[in-house]
Amino acid sequence: MSTATGAPTASADTTTNPPAATACAAADSDAATTAAPAVASLRATTATAAPKAGGRTHGWQLRFAVLSLIWGFSFFFIKVGTQGFAPLQVTLGRVGFGALVLLAVLAVKRERLPRSARTWAHLTVAAFFLNALPFSLFAYAELTVPSTLAGICNATSPLWGMVLSVVALSEDRPTRRRVAGLGLGFLGVLTVLGAWQGFAGTDLTGTLMALGASLCYPVGWIYVRRTLAGTQHSHLSMSSAQLLLATAQLAVVTPLFTTAPADYPLVPLLAVFALGALGTGLAFLIQYGLVAEVGPTTAQMVTYFVPVIATAAGVALLHEQLSWNTPVGALIILAGAALTQSRPRPRRPAPPRTDATSA
Repeated sequence: MSTATGAPTASADTTTNPPAATACAAADSDAATTAAPAVASLRATTATAAPKAGGRTHGWQLRFAVLSLIWGFSFFFIKVGTQGFAPLQVTLGRVGFGALVLLAVLAVKRERLPRSARTWAHLTVAAFFLNALPFSLFAYAELTVPSTLAGICNATSPLWGMVLSVVALSEDRPTRRRVAGLGLGFLGVLTVLGAWQGFAGTDLTGTLMALGASLCYPVGWIYVRRTLAGTQHSHLSMSSAQLLLATAQLAVVTPLFTTAPADYPLVPLLAVFALGALGTGLAFLIQYGLVAEVGPTTAQMVTYFVPVIATAAGVALLHEQLSWNTPVGALIILAGAALTQSRPRPRRPAPPRTDATSA
């Protein structure tokens, strides 16, 4: 799932060089959205200079696997958390624990939060679209839809990102390849939902909430791209501020729509803690390191493992039912998302023709 500012997350976070891909890169994963502002500038740097092959260590594969597991299990943690707490309370705990992790690292590194009022104002908007709103929508969605479906819906973020980037980013133009990927991706959505059966067996409201949460990420990323790209603040500073703002937003809203829990059941409480400390705090730090070490294109591949792990966790641990159209539709969605972010290989110039008879 994505972290806070997306993927300096966010957590996460999916980018190739095209503007659209950069704008929704972190949006691919729910966690990746914590570090959007910071990742925007970081990816701009790493995209122009590929990491040196000799500088890589094999340790990045392990961190890649850990990040995939953390984000894949985020939807499991949401489902377990909502069994003991209201959705807004789960989301508040999530961003709160995540903020504590980043603030602790910020203190250890002796870095400061941003001081510019303009930066804080833009981060307030980013926190809403990249954290408070999508995290809440996913939590509400999982009251009525399986965690497997929520995880698959999360994978549609690149598709939404392509549509929005064409409208909002004037320098971005659709290509046949990306339009085909868009069509393929939404065909996958219809397959997952069983459109030929009239969406029977699927809670439409919950599904729309999950899809709406996925739409929030590219909206937030495009805003970040327009307002905070190139900021001089560190990725850690920006992401910590963003999660603090998301925590403040939810701290105001949650008491208005929920009542204080009568008790704090241990398992749901641990799930919320894991969702925040691991899925929103630690995941951001791992993803940022991956982007810096192996580049955004490789780091973004974690997106394609998230729905697979989310599905496996839901079926194995929550005993959720899985019909054939769910995994098939998920594969179609991932293929479409990959196609929208792919770039055709540059054609090599044809070698000069030699006329054997013209000696």
